[in-house]
Amino acid sequence: QMRLVESGGGLVQPGGSLRLSCVASTRLFRIFHMAWHRQTPGNQREWVAGIAIDSNTNYTDSVKGRFTISRDNDQNTLYLQMNDLKSEDTAVYYCSATGLSNTYWGQGTQVTVAS
Repeated sequence: QMRLVESGGGLVQPGGSLRLSCVASTRLFRIFHMAWHRQTPGNQREWVAGIAIDSNTNYTDSVKGRFTISRDNDQNTLYLQMNDLKSEDTAVYYCSATGLSNTYWGQGTQVTVAS
């Protein structure tokens, strides 16, 4: 069983930046496809960005050019650099790890964009 722990959320003004981190409790981190998702109250969880084991990345259209997903396989850590934040980015952000026939989820970190 792998544990994922997110951090880095908080309150930021529109136009500001935050960097989220997700630390995985496994030395096999490098064989997992990783992703960030977000969810607002009453809505389904939304996929935001993904990074494959070969470090290829993909983004949902609403964050392209503003968010950057990256991974550090030596530190078993996933990142999400979020720039030019907008009020509509307010959500709980979750990381996920997919591999070995399982998908694991973190507990989430709150991001609030407000002036």
